[in-house]
Amino acid sequence: MDSRDPMPAPLAGVRVIELGSMYAAPTAGRMLRDFGAEVIKVEDPRSGDYARHWQPAHNGMAIGFARLNAGKRSVGVDLRRPEGRDIVKRLAAQADVLIENFRPGRMESWGMGYAELSAANPGLVMTRVSGFGQTGPYRERPGFGTVAETASGYAFLNGWPETPPTAPPFGFADSIAGISAAFGTAMALYQRGRRGTGAEVDVALYEPLMFILGDAVLNYTASGRIMQRHGNASGAASPRGIYRAADGHWLSIAASNQSIAMRLFQAMGRPELCADPRYATNEARMANNDELQRIVVEWVGSRPRAEILEVLERHEVVAAPVNDARDIAGDPHFAERTLVELRDTPLGRALMPGPILRLKDACGPSPATSYEGVPGVGEHTGEVLSALLDLDKEEQARLAAEGVISAP
Repeated sequence: MDSRDPMPAPLAGVRVIELGSMYAAPTAGRMLRDFGAEVIKVEDPRSGDYARHWQPAHNGMAIGFARLNAGKRSVGVDLRRPEGRDIVKRLAAQADVLIENFRPGRMESWGMGYAELSAANPGLVMTRVSGFGQTGPYRERPGFGTVAETASGYAFLNGWPETPPTAPPFGFADSIAGISAAFGTAMALYQRGRRGTGAEVDVALYEPLMFILGDAVLNYTASGRIMQRHGNASGAASPRGIYRAADGHWLSIAASNQSIAMRLFQAMGRPELCADPRYATNEARMANNDELQRIVVEWVGSRPRAEILEVLERHEVVAAPVNDARDIAGDPHFAERTLVELRDTPLGRALMPGPILRLKDACGPSPATSYEGVPGVGEHTGEVLSALLDLDKEEQARLAAEGVISAP
């Protein structure tokens, strides 16, 4: 939260126990942390979250882990040990939210299912992220983001007709599922405020991604048509795509409704296209899309990108540069609104995307505007177990010697 904002963050006072690893569940934890929740990350005391070992890394720190776990506290507990599970049960009894991403049935086999945890803490919200959800024939299947991206139908639609189905080079399904899990958690907390009891939030990695595919499933079940890959086109409106300017730089144009298409033709200096029956309506433009795309490609390729974008902006045509990370980091709009500084880590001075939305009131926006530190494995074990469970140093030393927790 901005230090100039006297109002507490929306989730201030909410305590989250995060049993998640890799990307999806930790993304949910970060979303909640961004709006004021205290997030206690429970990790294996020896290896920690496996995302700590992923690439890319800089100065010994995994970039992806840093992005999702800055500002959290880490407690090292071995959940394979009965005493370790007892510690987490006791932490959950004092928490508002528990996030987990084990394969369905694992928490129940440990005596830590929703029924058991909510019996001790009726207000607990238990958010569960898994490959295929807690119910259904595939519930016990393992699932990572790549599986979700293919099973959901996303990879089939991503790419060009002549190329294979394509998965994204980043944790797309995991991120979408994590944001959805945070949304479900917030809904459950809101419901708890009205009913007084918690809830179980069930998120399958593939489901949020399947939702954002648009009309693919409805189109098939209603009409029998299977949507195909269209490259940079949408298959719904024309002209739309990514184009190369004369200086070799790329930009996007989305003339996705009638008025924008007409303004684009004016911007191109081709007003006659507005009345041309081949391009006068979206239906006609789609029928003649290949020819129209050649016209747009030729125009964009005739001038430098900055000049093309200036003309399009003047005519209120929806367009943007195709940014790489360097472009984003140097953009004044993103610097003011989107990017936040990650401080006190081996990465040095670094920027990353901040909260994905803002809540504004009379006192201004409420989410975090900087991130302080990335915890080491079990870095906060001693202080958390002392403060919340009243475990003295002698007991902690015994548990650490037996490998149940990290050394305090």
